[in-house]
Amino acid sequence: MQPTALNEQERAQILEVLNSDRFADKSPAQVWAVCLDEGRYLGSVSTMYRLLRAAGPVRERRAQATHPARVRPELVADGPDQVWSWDITKLKGPVRGLYYDAYVMLDIYSRKNIHWEVHSTENGELAQDFITNCIIANQGVMPGTIHSDNGTSMTSKNVAALLADLHIERSLSRPRVSNDNPYSEAAFKTLKYCPAFPGNFTSIYAARVFLSLFSSTVTLNIAIPGLDFIRRVRFMTAPGSMCETVGSSSWTPPISRTPNDSTGGLPGPRSCPPRSGSIRPRPRSNRRSSNPKSNARMSQNA
Repeated sequence: MQPTALNEQERAQILEVLNSDRFADKSPAQVWAVCLDEGRYLGSVSTMYRLLRAAGPVRERRAQATHPARVRPELVADGPDQVWSWDITKLKGPVRGLYYDAYVMLDIYSRKNIHWEVHSTENGELAQDFITNCIIANQGVMPGTIHSDNGTSMTSKNVAALLADLHIERSLSRPRVSNDNPYSEAAFKTLKYCPAFPGNFTSIYAARVFLSLFSSTVTLNIAIPGLDFIRRVRFMTAPGSMCETVGSSSWTPPISRTPNDSTGGLPGPRSCPPRSGSIRPRPRSNRRSSNPKSNARMSQNA
């Protein structure tokens, strides 16, 4: 034991002073200063804290409000026509400052392009007619939920009234969150990064012709990573039977080895693509950042 260590009587005396009615709501630093002004030296501030930690009273003594953990909202679709996602993107016109607005509706499960339209402006009336035309283009089949961002057309009274009349749940992105509409944003990037994308369109008719060709040819034949690199046209035709065929252990790739192939065998069976699509997915547990503060925030939000 240290020669200057406090004995049991001295420790009990310090705890008695700290827990007294006079100092029950004071910090050890304040107790130390007041006692010193009165001519008493019980011990250092760190000694008081050490004794309080050993006894257990070192904690927040004020009443603190407790809140349940925040649940991140999520839309999940395990079949077609359950959740649709739509957005509007700008297409450059023939002159500077002139833009056309492309309205695009997608099914988040199959990534199917339900319907698209190109107009010279965006407003609530056009958005209302666009959603109506999407249902007509889908042979009258309506989704359970339609998701969008917080644009003026998406939050207009026309769209809200239409979805309420059709008993379709409206979902909007969270405020100040830029990645709550990932499928539509990914589709627009695929469109504008296409090598055939002209950049500028000479007229609104030219924009409509390009989107028609793009929707009917390019988007159907893109191998989507989220669908295990299965072309969308195959996934849209018969997703259930295709999953059973492609994911079965007896499925053999329709290729043969070349004479100079030394890999030792053919590719194995491909796994079935995910049977669900989600908007605002939760972060993966193994997705860690090099910043410890980011990891702490991720753990708190999960």
